[in-house]
Amino acid sequence: MPVEIATNRGVYRLVLATPLEYQETDVLLTLAMERADGVERFVTRCRVPVTLIERGATEDLVLDQLKDRFAKDFEAIREASLKAIRSEQRLHEFVLA
Repeated sequence: MPVEIATNRGVYRLVLATPLEYQETDVLLTLAMERADGVERFVTRCRVPVTLIERGATEDLVLDQLKDRFAKDFEAIREASLKAIRSEQRLHEFVLA
């Protein structure tokens, strides 16, 4: 189920594009972020320390727990993601600490 965040650019829906990837110290999320009116969509990867995620949390709960952090840094995430996709043909990866 998508989680919505309000940004200066409008409302964006966050959806996991792939299942959560649990690693030893981190969880890797591949997120699709789409503006509610459908005008813009981009995908990015986020590395989250396991200490920030409740053990056994569902994918929906993980997104809900982290949505305020994504909203706070949205502009920087968006710009870096679009640049990586356009000029480097790769997904931007950031660490949420």
